[in-house]
Formats: sequence, structure tokens, C-alpha cells
Amino acid sequence: MSTQGPGQRNLVVWAALLANLGIGMAKFVAAAITGSTAMLTEGIHSVVDSGNQVLLLYGERRARKPPDAIHPFGYGRELYFWAFVVAILIFAVGAVVSIYEGWLHWAEPEPLRPPLINYLVLGVAFALEGTSWAIALKAFGSAKGDAGWWQAVRDSKDPATFTVLFEDSAALVGLVIAAIGVWASHAFDDPRLDGLASIAIGVVLAVVAVFLAREAKGLLIGERADPAMIAGIAAIVRGHAAITTVNHVRTIHTAPNQVFAAISADFDDSVRMGDAERLIEEIEDDLRKAYPQLSSIYIRPEKREQAAQLRRDGS
Repeated sequence: MSTQGPGQRNLVVWAALLANLGIGMAKFVAAAITGSTAMLTEGIHSVVDSGNQVLLLYGERRARKPPDAIHPFGYGRELYFWAFVVAILIFAVGAVVSIYEGWLHWAEPEPLRPPLINYLVLGVAFALEGTSWAIALKAFGSAKGDAGWWQAVRDSKDPATFTVLFEDSAALVGLVIAAIGVWASHAFDDPRLDGLASIAIGVVLAVVAVFLAREAKGLLIGERADPAMIAGIAAIVRGHAAITTVNHVRTIHTAPNQVFAAISADFDDSVRMGDAERLIEEIEDDLRKAYPQLSSIYIRPEKREQAAQLRRDGS
């Protein structure tokens, strides 16, 4: 799966931010007029999502900082950190507050008020949220290539886009639940059903938060590059006549578009030190031409037997 450039990622996040700001204000106005807890919950949801998008934009900006003495591989993984913070906020603020507000409304329901404004706001919110969702879906779809959607999310090294995609998906589901809650509370003359809808929205947010936290954790710990890329790197190294064996290729993403590669290769015994240095430079040039996302390459001359022994010893 390919990754997107910062400009495309920012477009997705900015679209979601602007949509959520407008939607959030409308929901709070509707909640104040009608007393709907589901609408209040949806307003809180939009505020949390807006804050999340600000954090993702901040993480994207920080990730572009160049390497320095303290961080020789750059700051790219800072985006992964902020994606993890976003997942925590969705759970701690969005899900917990939604469930709590729903429980309060279930325990102490408020009198029903005309629901028309709720339906109007939900309709506008669905249109805006759907637009943001469509932008995120298109961006993610163009990056995933031939991979299946679920597999593409699991393999993605770009948390900004799939976080917005899942946030917007949860928001659309939440809007449907809120609309059902408003309708049911009036249809059955039971305002507690509005609180039940709020609890259901909180559960949806909790599920999304756990999934996003799991994905962000994997990126923070460090994930390998695409297997096809690893195989391609090995093939390029193996294609040089002076290389007898490629012992292993180990990679890790240091940013969505940056990969560090460590390569162990057995050089022909007739290759002298000076020739080996020039060969390594040639191999690195070939690798960077084939894979521009290789930000750092380390090639270690190593006997096949020695590499095998190190693997058996767990080194």
C-alpha cells in the first residue's frame, strides 16, 4: 500500500476539522433548545473530533522537522504519538462522557420538546459529515491500491487518514443513532430512549477508540515496510555479482513516507575493502532510485554462516 504526501493528508484533516466545527455549533444550539441528550452527546462528539484533527495537524507539522543530533532519524514518528493521543481522547472524552450523559438522562429524563430542529440539524450534520467522510474515503482508496479495505487499514502507516476515516464513520453512525433516539422518544412518549441513544453512541465511540489505539500502538512500537518492498530490496542487492547471499533485510517505518533498512549480505571473498565500499555506495544508489522512501540504509557485510548463527542465538 502506498502512502500519501503531507498535502493530501492535510486536506483530509482540514476537511474534517471544518465540518466538525460547524456541526458542533449547530448540535449544541439544537440541544439547548430541545433538551435532547443525544444531541448534546453528538455536540460533544463533534468537539472531540475537532480537537483530534487539530492534534493530527500538529503531529503532521512536527513530523516534518528535519533530523538533528538528538533525533538522527527525524521526528516522523511523532505523528504516530499524536494519533495514539487522539484514540485516548475519543475514549476518555467522547465515549465516557456520552455514556455518562446518557445514563443521567435515563435516570432523570427531561420533558419532551418539539423535535423538528433536531431533525434539521441532524440532516445538515449528516451532509457535512458525509462530505468529509467521502474525501477521506477517496484519499484512502487511492492509497490502498489493490489491497482489501480491511487489510489496507491494518497495513497502513498513515494514521492521519484512517483516523479521520474511522472518526467520520463513527460520526455518521452516531447521527443515525441520535435520529433514531429522538424519533423513538417521541414515538413512544419516553424521553429515556434519548438517553439510551446517547449510551449507544458512547459504545460506538469506545469500539472505534480501542481499534485506533491498537493501530497507533503498533506504529509507535515500529512496523516493517511492505513485504513487496522488502522482497524488492533483497532482489536489488542480490542482483550485484559481488553479492553471494542476502542474509536478511530488516525495515522499520520512521514516518509514513520514510523507511529505515538494515541489510546483511555475504560479499564474495575476492572483494577488497575499497571495492566493497564502492559497491555499497552503488547498491545504496540503486535502492534509493527504486524506493525513494528509503531515508536511511545500512548494509552490513556478513558471512552467511555468521548471520545464521546470530539468528540461532537470538541476536
